Amino acid sequence: MDQTDGMTLARRIKAARGARGWTLEALAEASGVSRAMISKIERGEASPTAAVLVRLAGGLGVTLASLFADEGADGSPLARAADQPVWTDPATGYRRRTVSPTGARGAAEITDVTVPAGGRVVLDNAVGWRGLGQQVWVLAGSIEMSVGPQTTRLDPGDCLFMRVDQPLVFHNPGSEPARYAVVLSRLEP
Repeated sequence: MDQTDGMTLARRIKAARGARGWTLEALAEASGVSRAMISKIERGEASPTAAVLVRLAGGLGVTLASLFADEGADGSPLARAADQPVWTDPATGYRRRTVSPTGARGAAEITDVTVPAGGRVVLDNAVGWRGLGQQVWVLAGSIEMSVGPQTTRLDPGDCLFMRVDQPLVFHNPGSEPARYAVVLSRLEP
């Protein structure tokens, strides 16, 4: 599988900021990530965590999957497993694989996620994602999914729908990795 490296991610974040004509300060204000940290990420001097990436994506008004998408891709309706971008959070070991093909832009986005045993990923800035919903479908292990103040335990086969407009916490309480699929889609107005 294609591991997304730090420099590729850095270029994509910088390009998304540049496409909006934003300064580092503007993105810092919109995302809640410091100007210094954004600058380090864009120069490839720091590896962003999942929480920081969510804040940047929310500030830019894009999905996480778009930060991993190959803009030069041909828009194929097929995404071979060997070519799907994979990224691992350096802080938590949370691993995400973007499953959706580039030709599916605008449709639902599918991501395959693995959270290590005992892992916890806090995604606290979904403000830029208003109008999006996601379904979390557990494939292996268990996840304690917190959406705002509500926590629900999900076991294999369970699927939870939520609006993506409040803090989210994914916690694997088990002793083995947990794996789930996330299907992100735009909601009707």
